[in-house]
Amino acid sequence: MRLPDWIGATRVAHQHNTKRLLRKHGLLTVCEDARCPNKSMCFTKPTATFMILGQSCTRTCGFCSVKGTVPGPVNRSEPEQIACAAEEMRLAYIVITSVTRDDLPDGGASHFARTIVTLRKRLPQAKVEVLTPDFKGNDDAVKVVVDACPDVFNHNMETVRRLYPIVRPHADYLRSLSILRKAKDFSSEIHTKSGFMLGLGESMHEVHRLLKDLRKVGCDFITIGQYLRPTKNNLPVVKYIKPAVFDTLKVTGIQMGFRHVSSGPLVRSSMNADELYEYI
Repeated sequence: MRLPDWIGATRVAHQHNTKRLLRKHGLLTVCEDARCPNKSMCFTKPTATFMILGQSCTRTCGFCSVKGTVPGPVNRSEPEQIACAAEEMRLAYIVITSVTRDDLPDGGASHFARTIVTLRKRLPQAKVEVLTPDFKGNDDAVKVVVDACPDVFNHNMETVRRLYPIVRPHADYLRSLSILRKAKDFSSEIHTKSGFMLGLGESMHEVHRLLKDLRKVGCDFITIGQYLRPTKNNLPVVKYIKPAVFDTLKVTGIQMGFRHVSSGPLVRSSMNADELYEYI
């Protein structure tokens, strides 16, 4: 399927300084590994979503281009490397995500916590958002991350319940919802966030059901974007959703009680995360 006129990633020059700093500190970003269409725009700000715990994922999701291979050992110096880079980039808002590490007893939760704490020491005024895997539903792992006091706890639903066996075969819809609910249970002060994609074959009825389920677990922020096939090995796009549908879903989400809804073809989970938080 050819890209419609309303989808076209903005290509911006002058990204090289951000790339240079990332390579200098030996860091990975989900922007690059997941082939985000907004990478060039975000890298000019400069901002980036740091990806911790390596470059290899223990799961193979149909929508994702991150490598599904046996992961290596955890880099214990990574929290300090990220803090150094964030300080050099003068970041006021930092997003930390990771590959899924089902091979680790806590799924990498303690590494998330160490990264948050290290960032707080170097950049006490900066806001920190985490985008976590589901930790296989481990309550203790969620608590470890929440106890490190991120400003925003994000876990993406990615798609509607019916499509989980195709899109997220190793995940579970109800388990992902429970991660967001547990984060709120452990801290009433924390903002929770989730995101999902359209264009994978979902119906609008299923999308509305997903939105209702997210509100039931107290999710504050929501991002909705168009699925774009990152490689030929990933799931094909079933349908390109028109911008008007995204606009309607934004209104629907606000009416349902979400504190903020970012909805559009090129919206991604961490895109303009600082602006979303500032808005709130």
